[in-house]
Amino acid sequence: MTIQGKITKAIAGFYYVNVVGSGIYECKARGIFRKEMRKPLVGDDALIEVISGAEKTGNVVDLLPRKNELVRPPVANIDQVLLIFSMRTPDPNLILLDRFLIAAKRRGIPCLIGFNKVDIVGDSSGDGRGGSGSDLCSRGVPGECMEILAAYHDSGVPLYFFSVRTGEGMDEMRRVLRGKTTALAGPSGVGKSSFTNAVQDNVHMEVGDISKKLSRGKNTTRHLELICVEDGTFLCDTPGFSALDTQSMPKEELEEYYAEFHPYIGKCFYQGCAHLSEPDCAVKQALHEGKISAERYEHYRYLYEELKEEEKRTFKRR
Repeated sequence: MTIQGKITKAIAGFYYVNVVGSGIYECKARGIFRKEMRKPLVGDDALIEVISGAEKTGNVVDLLPRKNELVRPPVANIDQVLLIFSMRTPDPNLILLDRFLIAAKRRGIPCLIGFNKVDIVGDSSGDGRGGSGSDLCSRGVPGECMEILAAYHDSGVPLYFFSVRTGEGMDEMRRVLRGKTTALAGPSGVGKSSFTNAVQDNVHMEVGDISKKLSRGKNTTRHLELICVEDGTFLCDTPGFSALDTQSMPKEELEEYYAEFHPYIGKCFYQGCAHLSEPDCAVKQALHEGKISAERYEHYRYLYEELKEEEKRTFKRR
């Protein structure tokens, strides 16, 4: 008998396949995968041949087409990436946030941004949903959250504010996860493991302590695994995703990942304008008029200069 499921974990040559209504099957991959130089990945939708229904064992015999694939970490069929940062301990590193956004967008994966620990920065009675500034003010969202929302309002990425500790905003987070396979990413110590524990009861993720000296968390995720929240809903805490960077990207490509620049690109006086020191730049004019976030523009400038320096170093090594 052949049935379909999703590979949720791969350890030492065994693949653990979640089959809706039947549970987890422990499987080996058929030798044909080695011959065809294909390797099953966590996240793959797979066909398995059942060896024992009672013992839940089988063989992976085929893989369905992938919608996408990450190399680091090796995972397939991600519907969205939830980038989790915290409002405190550690404070949000928004340059790092932009790096994450660019890394995910370059791979064509939709993003969500979530800020945990809103209870630390102020008394908020809101539901955690992103929205217009006036809406958020009426829901009592703290001013520091409002500042971040203002900076990313036109980024094309929805923002959510929540507290795993108090439960504030968590119902909304469960809603945006439902029916999707979501990769969690973000720096250590922001509460990714605590978030995972809060939205499901099947797997308990080890929660690390915050290093007081460095004000960052101790990495607690040891291997790649899809965690089933409910039928059709999976979470993937992705060790290694934070290693993705933008250094291999041409600097001219950077503007593509700043959605707030898009209405002005092509309207500058100079073709190929970098939006830095050139005169008659439509992007800088929009910045001066307050149509583009000054903070996001500074992130763009910082990353552009970084890419420029990397190109120089690469040229010298040749």
